[in-house]
Amino acid sequence: MAEIIIMPKQGLQMTEGVITQWFINEGESVSEGAELFEMETDKLTICIPAPVGGTLLKIIHGSGDTVPITEPIAIVGDKGEDISGLIEGFTEQGELEISVPQVAEEVNPESITTAPLTQKTTSGYASPRAKTSAEQRGIDYREVAGSGPDGFVIERDILEAKLPEQVKATPLAKKLAELDTVDLGAVSGTGSYGKITAADIRAAALKRVKGAEVRGDTLIPLTGMRKTVATRMKDSLNEMAQANHRITADMTEAVRLRESLKKAGHKVSYNDIVLRCTAKALTEFPMMNSSWSGGGIIQKKYVNMGVAVALDDGLIVPVIKDADLLTLPEIAACSAELAAKAKENKLAPDEYTGGTFTVSNLGMFDIDGFTAIINPPEAGIIAVGKLAKQPVIVDNEIAIRPLMQLSLTYDHRVLDGAPAAQFLRRVKELLENPGLLI
Repeated sequence: MAEIIIMPKQGLQMTEGVITQWFINEGESVSEGAELFEMETDKLTICIPAPVGGTLLKIIHGSGDTVPITEPIAIVGDKGEDISGLIEGFTEQGELEISVPQVAEEVNPESITTAPLTQKTTSGYASPRAKTSAEQRGIDYREVAGSGPDGFVIERDILEAKLPEQVKATPLAKKLAELDTVDLGAVSGTGSYGKITAADIRAAALKRVKGAEVRGDTLIPLTGMRKTVATRMKDSLNEMAQANHRITADMTEAVRLRESLKKAGHKVSYNDIVLRCTAKALTEFPMMNSSWSGGGIIQKKYVNMGVAVALDDGLIVPVIKDADLLTLPEIAACSAELAAKAKENKLAPDEYTGGTFTVSNLGMFDIDGFTAIINPPEAGIIAVGKLAKQPVIVDNEIAIRPLMQLSLTYDHRVLDGAPAAQFLRRVKELLENPGLLI
């Protein structure tokens, strides 16, 4: 029996998703649990498995479509099954019916005739799929005679329309061509229907200057993740009273601990040690493990440690749940697994939500220290710099010790400077005396 596949909700705050590609074509079979399509949310790109097995009878929303959650996107059933009853309310192109102004009565589909494509009298209205196809083919849909009610343009009209003779190029390609003074008429397009892409313009510009670097501006389209990171960080600074403390920890004993664990077969990073020490300190300073709300301060009775992971097009913070109850090797294993999932876009919503405090480490990039922005609704974040050997005074003598800079950013609405400083000092004490973790 045929079933309608809907846009799934991935996370509590998700309202819509973008279908980036279908792995199965119409008419092909798919097994339950096999990858059906790929979607992009405001946080990540994820592959969605088929909830049922069968034949993909209809794709209602194609690649590039932005679809609200729970809206139908496809139909799966038995091969040859009649799905006319299920797609009632959709056009023959699989599009949602859109009400058009001045249409006062139902129109019998059999009475609709296709107007000659040379006719220029149109409604100025088109379905989302028609608009997408028009853009891909370099056609102005407003100049196409629609076969729908009152000249409403559907995808079929676009596909049957004569391609314009002008050069077809993406908006970004046109912008780059203008910036780099590239003649669009002399460029061969590699995109769909021969459309010129930004890559084609860059290649033409490089060829023109014989390998020299092209100077000019490049517009990088924003992804859902990049937009979300930008919005959340700006809101964080605008809505919180963020203050900062810095401290330097002598990592001599932490280095010894790591070497001992390594000999015992446990792969533990310095960041894992920071996570473990921070989790313990949070149990001793519960106000640091809190968040601000309109009705008061919410104090968490659990420690969920966020670990900032940099991706090619943004940032995501996987969460180690109940980190205060885990051993150092257990934290190391969880951290490695979550980081790998994050880089492969395989995190489940539960694995990047619910954090109570975050650690962000840029030491691997040779950064001495930095100030991080709080990840709402948490009340604090520790920024970790590189571990480096430096000269220090120990017992009135110069010694070389491995030092690491820690920077705490905290919400001054939740706690004041003194308790925040005490918390950061406690993290330092635990790093310098890791035996206290037992």
